Amino acid sequence: MLMAQNSSLNGGTVAKKPTTADAHLILELYDLRREAEMRKARAWWAGEFFPQNADDFIKVAWAMGTPQNAWLRQVSGYWGIVASFVNTGLLNEGLFLQPGFSGELFLIYAKIHPFIKDLRKKLNDPNVFLEVEKAVTHTKWGRNRLQFMVSRVEVMRQRATEAKTGS
Repeated sequence: MLMAQNSSLNGGTVAKKPTTADAHLILELYDLRREAEMRKARAWWAGEFFPQNADDFIKVAWAMGTPQNAWLRQVSGYWGIVASFVNTGLLNEGLFLQPGFSGELFLIYAKIHPFIKDLRKKLNDPNVFLEVEKAVTHTKWGRNRLQFMVSRVEVMRQRATEAKTGS
């Protein structure tokens, strides 16, 4: 059983360095991302899903039975759980924030960050993406990375639009 090692997010103390248990958990979490349907879900989030506002997100969230709805829930649920591990101290924050592991989390949150308040209001749920938001914005590095990813998402959105229209 893994023990809380490092949470400064919820008042704990930060471990000086990651533990072997942290490394094993990162590897297990990474391995889960390789499952076939998860790969499809991640590819959709990264390359096809570019919500411009809360309504675009909600349209997919309420389209039960569609692959896109399943992919939306699968990836957002996965990263919400992983973020909660960091926020509660189960997983070392420094190890988690390595771009090779959490880069996708920043990309996904950057896509909804511009309208997260409106999304929470329209869904009447103040906790939507809350664990992800805490993990992403807790450190200065994370906040800077988020801003970088927000700009990158705009470039990705433009390129995806150009590819669809053949421009």
